[in-house]
Amino acid sequence: MMAASKPVEPQSGSGLPRWQLALLVGTPIVLGVGAVYLWNRSRTKEKDGKEEDEERKAPEGSASPVQGQRNAPNAEQENMSPLDRAQAAKNKGNKYFKAGKYEQAIQCYTEAINMCPKEQKSDLSTFYQNRAAAYEQQSKWTEVVLDCSQAVELNPRYVKALFRRAKALERLDNKKECLEDVTAVCILEAFQNQQSMLLADKVLKHLGKEKAKDKYKNREPLMPSPQFIKSYFSSFTDDIISQPLQKGEKKDEDKDKEGEAAEVSESSGYLKAKQYMEEENYDKIISECTKEVESGGRYTAEALLLRATFYLLIGNATAAQPDLDKVINMQDANVKLRANALIKRGSMYMQQQQPQLSTQDFNLAADIDLRNADVYHHRGQLKILLDQVEEAVGDFDECIKLRPDSALAQAQKCFALYRQAYTGNNPAQVQTAMDGFEDVIRRFPKCAEGYALYAQALTDQQQFGKADEMYDKCIDLEPDNATTYVHKGLLQLQWKQDVDMGLELISKAIEIDNKCDFAYETMGTIEVQRGNLDKAIDMFNKAINLAKSEMEMAHLYSLCDAAYAQTEVARKYGLKPPTL
Repeated sequence: MMAASKPVEPQSGSGLPRWQLALLVGTPIVLGVGAVYLWNRSRTKEKDGKEEDEERKAPEGSASPVQGQRNAPNAEQENMSPLDRAQAAKNKGNKYFKAGKYEQAIQCYTEAINMCPKEQKSDLSTFYQNRAAAYEQQSKWTEVVLDCSQAVELNPRYVKALFRRAKALERLDNKKECLEDVTAVCILEAFQNQQSMLLADKVLKHLGKEKAKDKYKNREPLMPSPQFIKSYFSSFTDDIISQPLQKGEKKDEDKDKEGEAAEVSESSGYLKAKQYMEEENYDKIISECTKEVESGGRYTAEALLLRATFYLLIGNATAAQPDLDKVINMQDANVKLRANALIKRGSMYMQQQQPQLSTQDFNLAADIDLRNADVYHHRGQLKILLDQVEEAVGDFDECIKLRPDSALAQAQKCFALYRQAYTGNNPAQVQTAMDGFEDVIRRFPKCAEGYALYAQALTDQQQFGKADEMYDKCIDLEPDNATTYVHKGLLQLQWKQDVDMGLELISKAIEIDNKCDFAYETMGTIEVQRGNLDKAIDMFNKAINLAKSEMEMAHLYSLCDAAYAQTEVARKYGLKPPTL
């Protein structure tokens, strides 16, 4: 399902990755429409990343000999203090470094280290760091780590040495220790240096992907909550398999029983599965569909699609794909079944970060079933995720033309227009989009999604009181929708800095749906902000066990690893950022 159960986060938006919510302790929690925390927020320096990186590559200290020592006679040099001689050797090394003569530079820095009095810790740490910079130019990563470690031991909060060691550790594929170093750097620099933040993001993504690949493959399939499943199916209107049992699908003797649950023949696994759907007995659906498929029954195509859908819902895309492929290639099958299979395979590809394959499937679905509103509705959501807002609006318009009563498409069109105006910094268009939301909730007062998306836009516009009212209307319409409670909880934090109320609402979400991964993720993020890192890690682990895709699991591992790295940094260096 692409229907918005979480804030839509365009791939090319300006927000920071969400892992930084697990590191940016003491900064405001802003989970509005996609933009969580802006890259340039609180950056006081106007340097670009290249300047910062060049500055870090260079050794420290003057490249010229100490003033007055250029042509000093040997006798005078002998009268210099050991520290002055060490400084002179370092300066000579800097000159060689700038000339690209790294071996000579290393010899000079080694002389400086050997001559420097051991009690001169600050100077000695600089000499080690400079020698590490020269080793870095020679790609001698083990030597870089050793020298930076000496520098950090002498000067525990030495940012240049920590960052240089982090880069070398990454080269040595020691991601865990690299992450700890770069986390310390981020905190010491108050998240104002893009280079260290980019490295942290890169390492966390790699760690998350590595862990998720192994864990997701071996995970126990888990059926989502009934509320989630119903919400998923409600995002389709042209979906044969989610419709109630039709008269023709009932046993002959049941056809006259108006209003009664159909008793279906044991011989039809598909019809039995449909009955289980109506009873919300979801765990039995896959096995019944398998019976239909294996017996070659008349509902084989429907059974394959229903089985694939539930494989997707339990996060088993590997099992779902062959079933979807078969339905798509059944030229004699109902075109609505084939289009629905294409929509679901396209959504699966998007989850797997294969947008080209996803787009191909949606386009093929539109080609074979031109008047299928679901195709345009779900393709519109895909286009929002790809930040192709104008195309998204076109698709939502097509969906609305085919189904004028589609409140969901109307609301999501407003949201797409709002995103476009907001990111383009166009106040007039923002107001037009907000007026559009007002029109949607007036015409479709029973559409909870309309209120939810409007609330996210209002939060962006800092109209917190009205956003709160919209979430209350959502809750009135769908009291069992856990996600709404999470959003309302986040709003209390942003609006009133009321942590207790925020946590109370998110706890309520978990009480309603103990499989709501978004609630555990958000609570973990807040606990990091409060400095309760062990509890945060516990929440992230709960969310990991509920992740519906490998990509989502990788993201959650990134959050968990960011929190864990912070606990290690706090233990090693006594670096505890301010908390809520």
